[in-house]
Amino acid sequence: MVTAPTGRWATPHRLLGRMVCRLLPDSLFGRLALLLFVVVGASHVLVLSLMFQLHPPPPMPPPGAWPPPRPPGPMRVDMLLDLAVRLGAVLLAAWLGARWLAEPLRRLAQAAQAMAHDIGSPPLPETGTRECRQAAELINRLQAHVQVQLAQRDLFVAAVSHDLRTPLTRLALRAEALPQESARERFGRDIAEMDAMIRGTLDHLCGQADAEEVRKLDLRALVQSLAEDAQDTGLPVSLDGGDAPQALLVLAQHTALRRCIANLVENAVRYGGQARIELRRAEADRVRVSVIDDGPGIPEALLPQVTLPFFRVDASRHRHHGGVGLGLAVADEVARRHGGSLHLANRPEGGLRADLELPLAP
Repeated sequence: MVTAPTGRWATPHRLLGRMVCRLLPDSLFGRLALLLFVVVGASHVLVLSLMFQLHPPPPMPPPGAWPPPRPPGPMRVDMLLDLAVRLGAVLLAAWLGARWLAEPLRRLAQAAQAMAHDIGSPPLPETGTRECRQAAELINRLQAHVQVQLAQRDLFVAAVSHDLRTPLTRLALRAEALPQESARERFGRDIAEMDAMIRGTLDHLCGQADAEEVRKLDLRALVQSLAEDAQDTGLPVSLDGGDAPQALLVLAQHTALRRCIANLVENAVRYGGQARIELRRAEADRVRVSVIDDGPGIPEALLPQVTLPFFRVDASRHRHHGGVGLGLAVADEVARRHGGSLHLANRPEGGLRADLELPLAP
């Protein structure tokens, strides 16, 4: 493995590299033109060398002798050799040029993909040709603009949360002072439902910009802890963790992933009466968490839409169920953020099956 020069050799090597970079053309056209110029010159020298090796000049005649005329050489072979060498040189130059010119674009694409997964990632390096530097500069400007917008959104969400929950608290206190018990219960249910809707909406908005650290987690331990917590609160939740006792490690944000699976379990309990959790290895490098219920399921035509924010299936969601249509949307967003997927399907025997697949940590 080649390592970067250190010590007193670091500065001369770095200066030499900078001088070479400054001598190179600054645009894609200039670099391609320079490459073709070098290739044509090198191919010409190579053809002349081959021709002289295949057809050496005749020996010098003795002094005073008239040099006999040189018979004409095989010009057709020379022309074919010249054409073959030049075509080979151009093909080699095209291959090298494609790799040379595409390397900055490949690095730019990788950095942009990393930024798409994490908007708080470091800015893109503004290096390479003029076109790559311009593209990196524009993407960095866009990233800074999005970060400012997210910060302003978080401030707005915090202000709205405070402004909405303050009157709800006053309503709850005033409802407790009502003389009729039935009225107090009705007002209490309405206030609790409004508070849950506001909390769910604000948590969803804040969760999209969650900066929680990504680390290795034992998915088996996380699911087992979640199932035990649900059972302690009296929810009908069962767990089938599979036969393999070893840990299933994933790279994830702990709070976000726990919220994702908890939303699937709460959705199954709310609309199916109970939830069964299964943990299996889907493939050699992936793991699947399945949450199964015995509820009415979801109409097939609406399955692609139930993961949209605030979408509710009216046929299976009544007023006493509660919710604002964010549970599955949050679960799907968290799954995609972690490089996984969420798949919903109706079971032939009745009920809904939600499969959350995640890549295992290397």
